[in-house]
Amino acid sequence: MTDSVSAAPAVPPNSWTVRVADKFVDHVHRLCESTQTRAALRRGLGLPVERCNYMHRYLVPWLRDNGDPHHGDVRRAYYAVASLIAARPRSARDAAPNETASLPWYERPNLGASVGQAVKKGVLKENSAESALHLMARQSADAIHPGLPALTRHLLNGGIPVDWAVLLEDLARWNRSRDRIATRWLESYFRTSTGATEPTDSAPATPDLAEENDR
Repeated sequence: MTDSVSAAPAVPPNSWTVRVADKFVDHVHRLCESTQTRAALRRGLGLPVERCNYMHRYLVPWLRDNGDPHHGDVRRAYYAVASLIAARPRSARDAAPNETASLPWYERPNLGASVGQAVKKGVLKENSAESALHLMARQSADAIHPGLPALTRHLLNGGIPVDWAVLLEDLARWNRSRDRIATRWLESYFRTSTGATEPTDSAPATPDLAEENDR
């Protein structure tokens, strides 16, 4: 007689890290309900972890209880995303919760998709946005981090959402899987940006993103 054993459901290889990334983003959103805490987290914009002394008291306990990533690139990704969330403009803080979190991971927008949406809506200029993505594709994580605050702020000011959990995952793996992630960003950008743009008088002035990210 053969035993009847129910097969365990297949678990995506990155399900644990995806779950932790979403939990972390939710945690930071709750932290940012305090003006004082939000200001402290915002002080880490574009900086390495070693210069984020004001952030430790808010992030170290959570990281300790949720796997505490010791790898430098991974820890910096957590700190970077926390500071970017804290630096959101008021319009983004008041917006509805991110609906993409309910999508399957492979359907959620990465940074390239957000930039493509910004181009499609006339928030960013096509040449500037494409140049910025190609520049980032050639850079290390250390070079990318300082340019993210200006880019994400411009996206959010234009009403373009950023999936922080996806960005966290990509930044954490960037130096190990840069070519793969950069290719995914560029593919998503071109899929999303195609079509008529919708420039509006209220769209914020477009900076030269490639130049800003190269500083």
